[in-house]
Amino acid sequence: MRNNKTNLRNAVKVVVDMMLLVASFYFFVYLKAGHRGALLEAYHRDFWIFAGIWMVVSVYFDKYNFKDDPRMKAHLKPVIVSNFLIVGLISIVVVLFDNVDLSRYLFFGTAGLVTILELALAFLRGLISKTATGGYALESDDLHLGAEPFGANFVGPSIDASSAECPSEEVIYQAIREESGEKVLQYLCGNLKIADPMTTVLATTTRFNLVNIPRNRYSTIVNLRKINDIQRINKFFETVNTRLPLGGFFAGCAETYVMRKERILRRYPLGLNYVIYTSDFIINRICPKLYVTKNIYFMITRGNNRLISKAETLGRLYSCGFVVVKADFINGLFYFIVRKVSDPAYDFHPTYGPLIRLKRIGKGGKIIGVYKMRTMHAYSEYLQKYIFDQNDLQDGGKFADDFRVTTLGKIMRKFWLDELPMIFNLLKGDMKLVGVRPLSKHYFSLYTPELQELRTKFKPGLVPPFYADMPNTLDEIMESERHYLEAYARSPFLTDWKYFWKSFFNIFFRKARSH
Repeated sequence: MRNNKTNLRNAVKVVVDMMLLVASFYFFVYLKAGHRGALLEAYHRDFWIFAGIWMVVSVYFDKYNFKDDPRMKAHLKPVIVSNFLIVGLISIVVVLFDNVDLSRYLFFGTAGLVTILELALAFLRGLISKTATGGYALESDDLHLGAEPFGANFVGPSIDASSAECPSEEVIYQAIREESGEKVLQYLCGNLKIADPMTTVLATTTRFNLVNIPRNRYSTIVNLRKINDIQRINKFFETVNTRLPLGGFFAGCAETYVMRKERILRRYPLGLNYVIYTSDFIINRICPKLYVTKNIYFMITRGNNRLISKAETLGRLYSCGFVVVKADFINGLFYFIVRKVSDPAYDFHPTYGPLIRLKRIGKGGKIIGVYKMRTMHAYSEYLQKYIFDQNDLQDGGKFADDFRVTTLGKIMRKFWLDELPMIFNLLKGDMKLVGVRPLSKHYFSLYTPELQELRTKFKPGLVPPFYADMPNTLDEIMESERHYLEAYARSPFLTDWKYFWKSFFNIFFRKARSH
C-alpha cells in the first residue's frame, strides 16, 4: 500500500514537472515574439527533444523519487545536479547536430525558470518534512546491527543496535545477501572469516561509524557500500587503517569508470547513451580534478557518485598503508581485499590534476620533483610495486599490461607530449639536456648498487641514452646507462653531443620509441 502511494506521488511529480516545463517554454516564446504561432511551429520538434532529455536525466538522478526526508540537501541536490547536467547535454546536442536550432534564449530561459520553480518546490517539501519529523534524520547510508554501540559485528537494517546478543551467523549472511547479493556473500566468505567476532561488517559512506570503533577491536573490517559515494575517500581509508592492527584486513568495493560506461551504454538508447556517458564523464571525472571546478563540484555533489578508476582505487589504498590481497569484478562492481602493512602516507599533494610533479631520484640521491603531463590515472605512482609483482617488464623496460595508463596518455606518450613540462626542470637546473632518466624509488631499487652509485653522481637528462642504443631488457638498459655514464665522466661535452645526435637520428629516421 505504501509503495503504491509513493509511486502515485512520483507520478504526480513527473506530471507537475512537465507542466512547469511546457508553461515556462510558452512564457519565453511569448516574451520573444509576442505571439505563439510561427515561433511554436519552428521550435516544436526541438522542444520535445529538449523535454525528452529533461525527463530521462531527471529520472536517472532520482529527481522524481518522493523523499520523506528532513534533510534539505536530499530535496535540493537532485534538482541541482540533474538540471546542471541537462544544460550541458543540450549544449552538446546543439553543437553536434546542425539540424537542431533551438534558440539559446528559449533554451536557457526555460531551463533557468523551471530550475528556480523546482528548487522552490523542493525547498517547501524539505520544510514540510522537517516539520513532520521534528528535524530528526537518520542517515540512510549508515545502517546498524550488533551487540556493542558503534562496534557492531554487522551494520545492517535487521537488528536493534541495543540488542544484548551478537547476531547469529545466518543473520549476518542474510543481511549481506540482501545488501550486496549472493555472489558477494560467497566471495567474502571464501576469503575472510565473516562470522568471526573479530570481524565487523559495515554498509556506510561516512567515517562516523569508523571513528567510534575502538582501535584494534577488530582484525577485519568490511564495507559493502561503494567508495564512489564517499566524499573524502582517503580520510575514510586512513580511518580504517587506524582502527586495524598491523596485518588486519579491509574489504570494500567501487564502480570503476569502465563499468559505469558499460552500465550507461546498456541502459539508454543508442545515441542518447553516449551523450549521457560523455556528460557524466566530464562532470564526475574531469570536474573533480580541475582546480577551477573541483570546489564547485564537491559543494554541489558532496562527492557522491563520482567516477573513479581501478588504478585510482588501488593507488589510494596503497597510499593509505594497505597492499592488495585479492581483487575481482562481481555484479558490476570492483571488489578488493587489502591488508594493512603500514601507517598511511598522509600525502597532502597527490598527483591528481593534468600537470603532475613526480618524486624522482636526482644528483646526489636528492629527491627532485619532475614535471610531466598526466598519462596515468590518479594515485598510480603508488602502484609501481603492485604492477611489477603482477606483470613482467616488456621490451624497453616498461611494465607490460599497465592498466594505469589512460587512452589519452598512450597518445601523449607516443609523441612525447607528456615530457614537455620537464623543460621546467631543465631551466631550474635539476636536469640537463642529455642524461639518464630520473627514476622512482622502486625502479631505482631494481638497479645494481654499483650503477645506483654511478647514477647519483650526475644530473638526470631529458634525452636518455636509451634512444641512442635502443636496448630491450632491463639488463641491456642498465648496461647502456653504465656505458654512457662512464663515457660522460671522461668527456662530458663530447659524450652528450654524440648521444644527442644519435638519439635524434633514431627518433626521427628510425622511428625509435619508448614503449
